[in-house]
Amino acid sequence: MMMRGRPPVLSSLRHVGRGAVLLASVAVLSGAAFAEPQETTAAVAADKSARKDNKPAETEQQSRQDESLLVTARRRNQMEVISGGQLGALGTKKGLDVPFNIRSYTSSLILNQQSQTLGEVLENDPSVRTTYGYGNFSEIFVIRGFPVYGDDVAINGLYGITPRQLVSPQLYDQVQVMNGASAFLNGAAPGGTGIGGTINLMFKHAQKTPITRLTGDYASQGVGGGSLDVGRRFGQDKAYGLRLNVAGLSGQTSVDHERRHSTALGADFDWHDDKTRISLDMNYQNQGVNGGRPGVFLGASATGVPRVPGASHNYGQRWTYNDLNYIFGMLNVEHDLSKHITLYGAFGGLGSDEKGNYSTLTVQNSQTGAATAGAMYVPYQQTNESTRGGVRAHFDTGPVKHEINAGGSALWEESRTAYSMALSSFDTNLYNTRAVAAPTENWTGGNLDNPLPTSRTQLYSLFFSDTMSFWQGRVALTAGFRYQNMLINGYNAYGDGARTAHYNEDAITPVVGLVVHPTRRTSIYFNRIEGLAQGPTATGTNVVNLGQIFPPFKSVQYEVGAKYDTGRFTTTLAFYQISQPNSYTEPYGNSGAFIFRENGLQRNRGAELSINGQILPGLRFNGGATLIDADLRRTAQGANDGHTAIGIPNYTINGNLEYDLPFLRGATLVGRVENTGKQWVNTSNTLHLPVWTRFDLGARYTFAVAHKPLTLRFGVDNLANTRYWASAFNGYLLQGLPRTFKFSFTTDL
Repeated sequence: MMMRGRPPVLSSLRHVGRGAVLLASVAVLSGAAFAEPQETTAAVAADKSARKDNKPAETEQQSRQDESLLVTARRRNQMEVISGGQLGALGTKKGLDVPFNIRSYTSSLILNQQSQTLGEVLENDPSVRTTYGYGNFSEIFVIRGFPVYGDDVAINGLYGITPRQLVSPQLYDQVQVMNGASAFLNGAAPGGTGIGGTINLMFKHAQKTPITRLTGDYASQGVGGGSLDVGRRFGQDKAYGLRLNVAGLSGQTSVDHERRHSTALGADFDWHDDKTRISLDMNYQNQGVNGGRPGVFLGASATGVPRVPGASHNYGQRWTYNDLNYIFGMLNVEHDLSKHITLYGAFGGLGSDEKGNYSTLTVQNSQTGAATAGAMYVPYQQTNESTRGGVRAHFDTGPVKHEINAGGSALWEESRTAYSMALSSFDTNLYNTRAVAAPTENWTGGNLDNPLPTSRTQLYSLFFSDTMSFWQGRVALTAGFRYQNMLINGYNAYGDGARTAHYNEDAITPVVGLVVHPTRRTSIYFNRIEGLAQGPTATGTNVVNLGQIFPPFKSVQYEVGAKYDTGRFTTTLAFYQISQPNSYTEPYGNSGAFIFRENGLQRNRGAELSINGQILPGLRFNGGATLIDADLRRTAQGANDGHTAIGIPNYTINGNLEYDLPFLRGATLVGRVENTGKQWVNTSNTLHLPVWTRFDLGARYTFAVAHKPLTLRFGVDNLANTRYWASAFNGYLLQGLPRTFKFSFTTDL
């Protein structure tokens, strides 16, 4: 029997101490020497003399070119995390200069780690954990204890144009993560999440250096694929740019009988002159999972958390699948009216066609693994348009410098769906899973071939901010607000298609941020910012206020932190509190009826430490630790007051280490550790997941072949083949992946 109540933040320190030992163990694997040995002057002279005597001038020149190519390739292959990124209404900023915690994971990191989904990229972030959506294989990201759905991942600051369930990261130059609420910066997210943080993607574009890069990938048990990345600039002053990306994979994963496939195509064009910058991005993505291993629900009769099945055991059915197709893109325009005023605008769109047949286990006996499962086929289509525009102006008023940002955004979204659900469930088992034929007796709702609209959403907003800098930029104060209007209509997609719900609400979300630079490389910051989500609609059985629409949810964040940034090395320490309203149903009088209330509260408090960059020559680190206390307050009849919200670990630790071998130029060892603290499975805090740890190891080697750089990579994820429940978010269990071997090569043609 587990103790009731919540673990306070300070009680997690002893667990973090254990995690620090785990981080140190990765460093041990990297060797004892840190600095690359330098050749003596005599040795260099002798080598030059030998080359001069024995090699023709052309060969010597080619050797120097090869060395230059290898240096560039090795630099490209280094693990890189940038402090800063795109901050919506404020534009692109350096992390040291803004009152928010933001960092960017680059395309070189994506390439080196053979990341095939967005969740695999974010395994590098100590403040992010990834789980699945409700009953499907879509990725959900948990930041500061609150979810970010795929619907609410942005591209270049625009919501509504990102593939909704799974994202192929090969199309993107950066994956940016901002911790904390962001209603002022980005507006309300269409999926109603993003309260604890936002994720923003940046497309690849052609650089000054031409690129033709071919990559081949393989992962156990038999997933093979590759990518081609081509970039060129041409025309007068290289004003025109073209970047083409093609990536794909297919095969059986390290989970028994689970197969995945993916195709991504991207064409990115840009043009610029002295005053104007225009880019156009057009993309296609297909991802799919066949026979995937699902999440696990606990039935009312389950008395405990079931033991974890074998690391590669698949308790899903082979007829389950999803197939996700997306066409999406955007147009960006910026024009400088003068050196002080810039106008900008963007427009993007998404067309999606998703379908899948899903089946999720519900464990009824925690000891034996006896379970039941059903089946549901769901087609889902979405058509979105998203836009923003504004002006950015710089001017001085005496000793005070101002940056004014003003503009607006809009999003139009239409969703269409239907379903076909099995009339009865079937028996199965978590540990001894038998193959069951797909149910043939189903109940159908809606038109499966041509789904009707289920909702139409319109989001409009206007924003204004002024960032005032004092004392030669040592102090910067940002103040602003965003006005947001939400217009949402719901329809009976499973019947006659008539409108059944109408929602038209607005809200104003202010922001205050302060940055103080004690030195050129340090800053101390504070922010007070809000999150915004669509308010709930009263639902349930025998509810006296059925259908009542509540105002938008406002969550309030306070954050204070400090940053240190030398360019090669960055560290950030942040302390925060986010409070979000909750809703629930409780008895109403003595009539046996119920009332739906928006009266609950979840208060998340925590601390975050991140460290990125070069510690010593040849030694690079990316990672950190978080502590979090997710406290429930004002729950229904006070039954769960003071308990911890389900699925939120009390601490997380990540450590990624890269070490360049001094005795083999071009060779690098890579180690990663992920450590996740205790997670409660139920709101009564009687069941929890144990602490889990995962180790990954790898190596890469860059050398020249036929005067072209070639990089070979080998890695093992979950080295010990550890069996663990990775997440309990939303109350269902998601198992971590088994040991997975990875191999890839990359060459520049």
